[in-house]
Amino acid sequence: MFTFSEENYLKAIYHLELDSDKVISTNSIAKKLETKASSVTDMIQKLSEKEVVVYKKYQGVTLTDFGRKTAANIVRKHRLWEVFLVEKLNFSWDEVHDVAEQLEHIKSPKLIDQIDAFLGFPTHDPHGDPIPDKEGNLKTIEKSLLSTLSKNESGICVGVNDSSSEFLKFLDKKGVTLGKQITVLEKEDFDASLLIEIDNNKLSVSNKIASNLYIQRQ
Repeated sequence: MFTFSEENYLKAIYHLELDSDKVISTNSIAKKLETKASSVTDMIQKLSEKEVVVYKKYQGVTLTDFGRKTAANIVRKHRLWEVFLVEKLNFSWDEVHDVAEQLEHIKSPKLIDQIDAFLGFPTHDPHGDPIPDKEGNLKTIEKSLLSTLSKNESGICVGVNDSSSEFLKFLDKKGVTLGKQITVLEKEDFDASLLIEIDNNKLSVSNKIASNLYIQRQ
């Protein structure tokens, strides 16, 4: 059994490993969790004793197979709860993250398996992120940031890089949701801002926005 704090550390390392093929530094973990590097070192030593991470001083941290499966299970619970909240309780996609952060620590495997079945075994959460299966396997799709598309290229919106409430509310206001086709009409050389078309409407978006939207090219 793991404490809430230990589970949060495992999840953070898991996400960092997905984004990098290198050993994860304690500074990277501290930055992601917004805590002190000394606190990270203390926690990593505890996790190492539980055989979920391998820690090499001055090099960094990697998850063991057991640690990776444990972390993937936490992510699975989080993302299934997000789907449940949106599809069954009418939460909006900008409201679910903080609630799912609390629910992901529920220990009952049966409950999570029942929710998975009840939802029809969803493969992605409301933000487009893939849901790991019971064994910790993660199916990913090939995707690109909207900012990498050129003029006249188009694709389907499949996810967000920034899942903050502020960004998601902004997308809702502009009518940008998952599954919508986006076509780049113009791309400015000066600031890389885009003029896009979505639902037959034209919309100007900054490079910052385009760098936080994932697109599956068509």
